[in-house]
Amino acid sequence: MFNPLDGVLVVSLEQAVAAPFCSSRLADAGARVIKIERAEGDFARGYDTAVKGQSAYFVWLNRGKESVVIDIKDEAGKALLHRMLAKADVFIQNLAPGAAARAGFGSGELRKAHPRLITCDISGYGEDGPYRDMKAYDFLIQAETGLASITGGPDAPSRVGVSLCDIAAGMYAVTGICQALLQRHKTGKGVGLQVSLFDALGDWMSVPLLLHDYTGKAPVRLGLNHPGIAPYGAYAARDGDYVVISIQNEREWVRFCAEVLGQPDLASAPDFRDNDARVANRNKLNAEIDKVFGALSRPELSKVLKRAKIAFGVLNSVADFSKHPQLRRLAVATPAGEIQVVAPPVRVVGDGLPAAAPVPAVGAHGDAIYKEFG
Repeated sequence: MFNPLDGVLVVSLEQAVAAPFCSSRLADAGARVIKIERAEGDFARGYDTAVKGQSAYFVWLNRGKESVVIDIKDEAGKALLHRMLAKADVFIQNLAPGAAARAGFGSGELRKAHPRLITCDISGYGEDGPYRDMKAYDFLIQAETGLASITGGPDAPSRVGVSLCDIAAGMYAVTGICQALLQRHKTGKGVGLQVSLFDALGDWMSVPLLLHDYTGKAPVRLGLNHPGIAPYGAYAARDGDYVVISIQNEREWVRFCAEVLGQPDLASAPDFRDNDARVANRNKLNAEIDKVFGALSRPELSKVLKRAKIAFGVLNSVADFSKHPQLRRLAVATPAGEIQVVAPPVRVVGDGLPAAAPVPAVGAHGDAIYKEFG
């Protein structure tokens, strides 16, 4: 069994998505994760009741954790948490900037008291700067970083349909914590980490930002077309289903013209001779593709594209994705019964699906944790 973080104790004062994403992936890797909750529980428990009366967000992000209710404003609660942190390897928190410090759990002070402790503060905009105290949620960061402005169709900007900023921040936090654990193995000392949703999405927005900064032009919204590569988009087959194709180089373009469009001379036509020309003449190019694709059903078109070794996919709905033959699922126990979630994306060669630890009820491990930590 692949449990590289076995023996690592993570204490997480967390809520919502970013920090729970981080700690859940550490739990998947074998860490013991103790989740600190309020009496009413992480507010993400109440986002929806879609999964057997439970929140889809919560059951996705909290498998494998122990839950304990601690009031960090209460002296006894503070003392308990301090005793836990004295034994912990990692402390994660995503309260509002400054809130943990005001409660007596600032990362700097904790590391002075416990030099081997690794702390990770996750916030919306970071621990300093003019936006430090701004409330920040995923959609707000999508708007602030310009992501929404390049997402959607020509008529209006759009939100990406998943919690992209939270996930990005959680992923960077996992990476940083694993790096810090490796460094501590060499030096014996912990380190303080800070990850913000804004910084995480800022990194993911690097290409649009570079295009703007060095050409003066940010990508335009083109719906299901790539703004800088053509053809790279969705095209309707005869039966109304959409097939998405991607031409990544000139060899593929020549093959696409000859074997799919049946027009080998089109590859060297002045309007389409290279990617820049094809992007500039996208509407004319799409008209040529639509004539051919619109005459074939999706199965016929898929067969032609596969034979020509052209990268393609199908524009699936979530219902289609649920039945996708490539989708791997994992059974997870929850307080309301077993559910199926997406299996962890990192596969270990030679191992099958990991055994998933259950999703905890609020305070499910409180008695044992209070006893263990006095």
